[in-house]
Formats: sequence, structure tokens, C-alpha cells
Amino acid sequence: MRSHADAFYHFFCCSLSKEHRGRLVTWSEIATNVGILFGFLSGAIFINLSENLAWRCMFAMGAILPAIMIFLVLLVMPESPRWLVSKGREEKAKGVLSQLYPPGYNVDLVVHDIKESIKREVAANQSFGWDMIFRPSPAFRRMLVVGISAAVAQQLVGVDAVQYYLAFILEQAGIQSRGGQTTALCLLGVVKLIFIFVGGHFFDRKGRRPMFFISLVGCASSLLLLAISYFGGGNSALAIIGLCLYFAFFSLGIGPGSWLVPSEVFALAIRAKAMSVATFMNRAAATLMSTTFLSTANAIGYGGFFLLLALCSILIVIFFYFFLPETKGRPLEEMSLYFAEITGDILVLEAEARLKERGTYTVEMSNSSRKNYGAAPSAESAADGHEIL
Repeated sequence: MRSHADAFYHFFCCSLSKEHRGRLVTWSEIATNVGILFGFLSGAIFINLSENLAWRCMFAMGAILPAIMIFLVLLVMPESPRWLVSKGREEKAKGVLSQLYPPGYNVDLVVHDIKESIKREVAANQSFGWDMIFRPSPAFRRMLVVGISAAVAQQLVGVDAVQYYLAFILEQAGIQSRGGQTTALCLLGVVKLIFIFVGGHFFDRKGRRPMFFISLVGCASSLLLLAISYFGGGNSALAIIGLCLYFAFFSLGIGPGSWLVPSEVFALAIRAKAMSVATFMNRAAATLMSTTFLSTANAIGYGGFFLLLALCSILIVIFFYFFLPETKGRPLEEMSLYFAEITGDILVLEAEARLKERGTYTVEMSNSSRKNYGAAPSAESAADGHEIL
């Protein structure tokens, strides 16, 4: 369910204002971390109960917020404007859009853009389907490499594994008491949440690349500090400082940014499918890191494990230095052309040139280009030598 919600939310947000995409997309990460903080706080609420009873009460609390959300979704949350337009309910879509934009804004233009976007995606799906994902041209291959790598990188720095086993990490650092561990967990949850707000603000002001590099270098440094605390025999104060810095730097960039970048770099023709692949790979990497954490930490020590994560962070910095584009303020419709230019993808460049000549959102490709993807030309394209991408 979380994977489905992540993919849908980021797909939806990036269809909105390019000036505020960074802040809008980070709200998903904020919501996730509010839930994490509530989980940590529930430990403080039931701290006086026996451990056997406390965890059962925590599970029972997990049914309260979902019930409230179901109520809000049914009675308060409006339908997506895009979905309404796709079903021919344009007046209803205009009503929803008027709540999102300033008073007096001409939402008819937004509806027109949505309709053209839907037409383009339908044409692309009819032309190629999943072939654009599994047999991409150079431009689309670079998009997929950048977007999926960004999603996977979020987990390769170890955030989910560290969060899941924080109690073990704190215990190994010398914090043995249940009260001390609960206090530390709440502190770390607050730090992580606060810095997501900071990161969302600076993504729209400073850009994606600077925030990624600051975040990853900070994560590597804090993980190194954590490793030192364990090599020194378990310095609890140093471990807490290292964990606070780790979560702070993670939330500044790689945390929310790993959802922001994929939702921006994927072209309209492949965005829905590519986002689902990126989300799947993110959760697969999270599963791998989490299920191997304890066995790896026991084999090489907690200090060795954090050194390994620091090395992963540095390798990701090097990779992003060469491959991560700056997408701040760039219209989503230009992504195909941008990646075609840096990869020299002639097919996409020719299609974009025809797009400009016709002055429409419809992109054409020759039948010979279509055959490169193994698809048969349509009846209309066979007549005039072109077809719709």
C-alpha cells in the first residue's frame, strides 16, 4: 500500500507548478516521518507497561489513524483533476483546480494541458506499451538509469535498515535502559522530521544537485562518526550525535530527493510505468538492506557495517556527479529533448523537431523508428509514413 501511495503521490505532484515541485513532493516524506515519530512516541506512552503488553497496545493504536484516514478520504478528499478530466467530468475538475490555484486563475488552461497530456500518454501506450521501458532508446535509457538509481540510492545509504533496528543500534552503543532508548528514538524522530521541511525549502531555491551532494557527503561523514563510536567500545554520546547528523543530512537531500528526481526526469510517455519500476526497486533495495542488516553487523561488527554504508554514500556521490541532471525549474515536457541532446538520440530529436513544426503536443516518429521497438505501424501511419508516439 505504501509503495502504491508513494508512486501515485509523486506522479500527481509533479504535474503541478514547477516552481514548487521540491516542496510539494517532500510532503510525502513528511507524512511518512510523522507516522514514524508517532510510532516512537507510542513507545513513550506505554513505557510503564510490561514489554509483553506494550507492543500489543502499539499494534492496536495502528488501527486508529487508518480509520480516520478512510473517513477523510471518503468525505473530504476530492478526486484528482486528472482522473476527472479523463472521465469527461471537466466542470468537476475545474472546481477542484480552483481550490488549488489563486482566485481568478484561468483553470481552463490547466484543464487543456491535462487533456493534451492524457492524449499524449494514451498515444504512447498504444504505440509502445512496456517496450519503452524494456527496450529504450539512448535518451529513455539515461532517464531510467538516473530515475531508478536515485530511488535505489535512498536505500543504499541504509536508512530503512537503521530505522528498523535503532533499538539494537542504541543498545550496542551502550544505552541499555528502555527509557533511555525511547528518549533517544523520539529525539531522532524529531530531528529527521524537522530537516525534511528544511530540505524541501532548499530544493526549490538551491536546486537538486547541490542538496544531493551536501546530503550524501554529510551522511558519509556522520556514518564514519558512528563507526568510530563503535570501534571505540560503544560511546553512547558520540553514537547519538552521529545518528542525529545522519538523519538530518539524509532528510536534507537524499531522503525526499530520491522521490523528487524520478518524478521529474521521466518523460511523459513513460512516467507512469517508470515511476512504478522506480518504486518497486526502492522497496526491493529496502528489503535487501533490512533483511541483511543484523547478519552483516554481527559478521563485521556495527562499526564495520557503518563504514560500509559510508563507502556506499561516497560511491553514490561519484555516480550522481556524472549522471544526475539539474531539474530545478525545468518543464517536464522538455525532459525528452534534454536527455536526447546529452545522449545524441537522433530519433527523439527528430520527433521533437516535428513536434515544434506542428505546434502540438503530439509527437511523431517514422515507421522505421517504430520497428526499432518491434511494434507494428498503425493503419493511419502506414498511409502517410508517420505515426503518433
